[in-house]
Amino acid sequence: MTVNPALKKDFLFTSESVTEGHPDKMADTISDAIVDALLSQDPYARVACETVLTRGMVLVAGEVTNTTGWADVRELIRETVRDIGYIRAKFGFDADTCGVLLAIDQQSPDIADSVFRGGPEEVEKLGAGDQGMMFGFACTETPTLMPMPIHLAHLIARRLAEVRKRVEIPYLRPDGKTQVTVEYKDGRPARVHTVVVSAQHREGVPRETMERDIIEKVIRPVVPASMLDDKTRYLITPSARFIIGGPQADTGLTGRKIMVDTYGAYARNGGGALSGKDPTKVDRTGAYGARWVAKNVVAAGLAERCELQVAYAIGVPEPVSLALDTFGTAVVPEAAILDAVEEVFDLRPGALIRDLGLRRPIYKQVAAYGHFGRQDLDLPWERTDRTDELKQRAGL
Repeated sequence: MTVNPALKKDFLFTSESVTEGHPDKMADTISDAIVDALLSQDPYARVACETVLTRGMVLVAGEVTNTTGWADVRELIRETVRDIGYIRAKFGFDADTCGVLLAIDQQSPDIADSVFRGGPEEVEKLGAGDQGMMFGFACTETPTLMPMPIHLAHLIARRLAEVRKRVEIPYLRPDGKTQVTVEYKDGRPARVHTVVVSAQHREGVPRETMERDIIEKVIRPVVPASMLDDKTRYLITPSARFIIGGPQADTGLTGRKIMVDTYGAYARNGGGALSGKDPTKVDRTGAYGARWVAKNVVAAGLAERCELQVAYAIGVPEPVSLALDTFGTAVVPEAAILDAVEEVFDLRPGALIRDLGLRRPIYKQVAAYGHFGRQDLDLPWERTDRTDELKQRAGL
């Protein structure tokens, strides 16, 4: 196997995650809760909504049209905030007393007319909801075929939320951030170099207590022991105090954590946010389709790393371009892999919606802790169901 020399070097790489109580993730979760609520009643609902949170206030703006569904958006927002854990003003936000403002309008007719609504010819006539390019990525670094830094950062962030909700660490509050630096040797993960966990907490908690609890109850249970050693550095709430959190401390906005949502900056990103959008929006569907392809390529053993770019033009069903890069790890020519991908996968938005079953309420659950590599969820774009076809077509 030919290996790209760049993969042989030693280096450090860092990725971050945030908990569902982080204001940006609150915004993503609210936006996707609205998408789910409308899709549950009308699979053909057109939804594009963004959420802004600040001290004591939630603003949802966007477009909802072509739908027979209805949702009590104000109550849905309060319920979502309550589920996240902001139930008292002293936590930095209160689901029952926060102000809720709505600025939801109809979709522009210029955009709506470019996207055909449903029916038996949907796959052929459903045009992309916008122009843009999306990337999908997979690699052999973890069982989920995700890069090690973002994989571990998500596991730690989810565990931080779990111990808070189970009251295993009773002084924690909803806001939190994690960051993992992995040391690579010869291009492969060798050890965890540094772990940063910033956890919102009540006043008066001794630093020694917090450090002990988070290392022993949050980090060690989810990070493989083989990746930790006596040189691993732990930075636990390095700001010394993290009492004021959530929207009281920082404004939240839908789509501001796209690196957290995808590959932790380990792979390229098209730049479009995922949350708050129905599946006719290719920022969402194209990204899911590209991950589906890349994961199947790697799972099929055609390459150790695979990045796929897919690009669309508004109103046009067929992608305007596909580009594939295996970073020198392919076992057959890349051209053969790309030919196999084009034969096995239909990347038109309507086909992806059909093949992945995207017209259903599955989006709120991925708003936090990553859209990809989720072992806790059965996500259609994470299935490796086309590996045999790919191997056959690629001649492996």
